[in-house]
Amino acid sequence: MVPQWIIEKKRDGGALSEAEIRAFVDGFTDGSIPDYQMAALAMAIFFKGMTGEETATLTDAMMRSGDLVSFDGWPRPTADKHSTGGIGDKLSLMIAPLAAAAGLAVPMISGRGLGITGGTLDKLDSIPGYDTRLPIGRFKQIIADVGCSIIGQTDRLAPADKKLYALRDVTGTVPSIPLITASIMSKKLAEGAETLVFDVKCGRAAFMRTREDAQALADSLTRVGRALGRKTAAIITDMDRPLGRAIGNALEVAEAVETLRGEGPDDTRTLTLELTAHMTVLGGIHPDLETARTALATLLDDGRALDVFRRMVAAHGGDTRVIDDPSRLPQAQAIVEVNAASEGHVTDVDALAIGRIVLQLGGGRTKTDDAIDYAAGIDRLVQVGEHVQAGQPLMRLHARDASLTERFIPDALAAVTLVPRRN
Repeated sequence: MVPQWIIEKKRDGGALSEAEIRAFVDGFTDGSIPDYQMAALAMAIFFKGMTGEETATLTDAMMRSGDLVSFDGWPRPTADKHSTGGIGDKLSLMIAPLAAAAGLAVPMISGRGLGITGGTLDKLDSIPGYDTRLPIGRFKQIIADVGCSIIGQTDRLAPADKKLYALRDVTGTVPSIPLITASIMSKKLAEGAETLVFDVKCGRAAFMRTREDAQALADSLTRVGRALGRKTAAIITDMDRPLGRAIGNALEVAEAVETLRGEGPDDTRTLTLELTAHMTVLGGIHPDLETARTALATLLDDGRALDVFRRMVAAHGGDTRVIDDPSRLPQAQAIVEVNAASEGHVTDVDALAIGRIVLQLGGGRTKTDDAIDYAAGIDRLVQVGEHVQAGQPLMRLHARDASLTERFIPDALAAVTLVPRRN
């Protein structure tokens, strides 16, 4: 197998064979194919695309580049959910324990945020003591004992994806549906879940800006999942506006706990129930979505989902006192209210602008090795459809010092569109 011949074949629009794809991935993983040749193939794929069969083979090869987690013979069906990322998206923190309370086993391997998009691991890291870097044996034991566990990708889970993603990030080949699909699915398939539900975000603060692109990615993810023997579903959800009222790691943990108490913002609760309902129906727990939504709402309202979350946090070494006392989470040194200049009806909250503010307040990273301020962010954010009076808070900014919060008040005001009431 001569690597440049494979690159040339894809460059010229040809379909790669299974043997060619597997040989290239194996060579890239073991270092016999250098980064520059993998980068060249990624660029060829970016421009020429891949068939569904090629994408499934690429995914399978990347999945098999490292260790595979198996749950064969487990008494509970296994299921997981994946989001393509958004502003205020803390859904994994509620969905994992809710699905476990319903009877699923949830092995969830999550990632960190980059840029304006938050990461589940960063949110969990804001809980004092919570360890996201567990060995697979301990990961499986927690799932057996609690019903769910959320950890980060280990070095031995889909290492080809880890290497390839780093290349894509610096070579302009991130927005390729075959490469996105293989990246997401190789990790999710390696973790061993039988059922996978995808939350594909669409809008100005999403990776997929248009409905057409979001649908294409959703179709690719579900098609590859089915080709590789998994039960899959995908929902396209809005990311023109932030999800919930809190954006920022510790603030989102607090809102997740509020939702697990049966409270929380309506949009966060509704989407939590909807995605989990698809997981439980595909997993055979509930017969249909309507039954699932009703049963899952009860698990939120009666505290059983919250109890699973508490047990998961404890099993990971986290301080469970934060669940009853959110002030034990990281706290900002400076908090400032951003008040409406006039009375009006909220017609828009710009998720992209909100995400950029939180990033600059210290709540995100622009490079993978940046340090995050877990306390930084926005809370008490108004939502579309609400009416505010002049002087009423539109949100609160949290940061390490007052100079930061004061600097971004104009941006925060510009992120919310108010339309005066007409007489």
